[in-house]
Amino acid sequence: MFMALISVSKTHSSLEESEFPNKYSKTSEMADSLWEDREVRFDIPLHQMKMRPGEKILDKLDYVEDTKGNGGDKGRLVITNLRIMWHSHSMPRINLSIGYSCIVTAATKTVNSQLRGVTEALHILTKSNNTRFEFIFTNLIPENSRHFTSVMGVHKAYTSSRMYRELKLRGAIIHNKQLNILPLEQVYTTVPGVWNLSSDQGNLGTFVITNVRLVWFADMNENFNISLPYLQIMHVKIRESKFGPALVVECAEGGGGYVLGFRIDPKEKLQSVHKELLSLQKVYGQMPLFGVQFKVGEQSEPCAELPSMVENIQEFDDTKDELSNAFVAYFVDSGHKKDREPVYSPELGLAIEKLKDGFTIQSLWEVLPSSQM
Repeated sequence: MFMALISVSKTHSSLEESEFPNKYSKTSEMADSLWEDREVRFDIPLHQMKMRPGEKILDKLDYVEDTKGNGGDKGRLVITNLRIMWHSHSMPRINLSIGYSCIVTAATKTVNSQLRGVTEALHILTKSNNTRFEFIFTNLIPENSRHFTSVMGVHKAYTSSRMYRELKLRGAIIHNKQLNILPLEQVYTTVPGVWNLSSDQGNLGTFVITNVRLVWFADMNENFNISLPYLQIMHVKIRESKFGPALVVECAEGGGGYVLGFRIDPKEKLQSVHKELLSLQKVYGQMPLFGVQFKVGEQSEPCAELPSMVENIQEFDDTKDELSNAFVAYFVDSGHKKDREPVYSPELGLAIEKLKDGFTIQSLWEVLPSSQM
């Protein structure tokens, strides 16, 4: 079955594992190095705040308070097609990077801001590396709700464009033997007579090659298909298999690390398809198309390619564990129904709520960990 090849590891593929090198080429490292939309990071160095290829600033707002972790501090909210960033105006090294893939919910919430008092704020609940964080952003400009509309609108556009970025099996992507085209997609080549080498007899189908992905579907059952974005492709090679010369597509580790085999006859057509896929993958790697489309309404100023904070700021050391406790303020105490019992703190000389496991009074008050001092 087609699903059998998709679900097995490289070591159990019908193609020889020794035929594939372990190192990834520069143009194919992107899938596993892409972290901007997949992680929540705190106080990142300057170079990580710059736009990666394909990342674009869709909106930016000054005078936004990080009410949860930096109350009373004015900052800038930067909204890209992959993430939300916030940085302090007074100290840009105090910053946040929130990937859209980590967002669980985004809604409004009534909060007590140090700079605006009781007001409506943007509340974002996230989950990253099995840890839940919450963020609250307050727009300091009265009657301005653009931070709501922009963040929610871009996040919705991100979640509705997953086909640009994720491998999809047996999806509703084919209708009457025609590919359902994505909004920014262009079909370059359709190749009939492509055998999927997932079983002893193989399955005959068709390749559709576009500017963002490689699609294969079975001729006898169009629901028997795979949509593979170039973002998830590590290698495209021609290798010998028990079926003869085969086009081998190796997927990124983050997408499952699968090895897919296809046979195309005659050999000249196989070479042509291989060359075209290599060319398209290289072009895509230089300027990826993530598929997130959003137009900001009532925008008073054009979005710069980079926020001004990256200008005239000396790069600071990317020291491991520096500001390691910055994330503590953003923890979500999941399942919290009542306060923990009070205990006596000898350090403070008074009763306090019992700390969560793994935390001490010293670690909560430190700006830099003791090991760095």
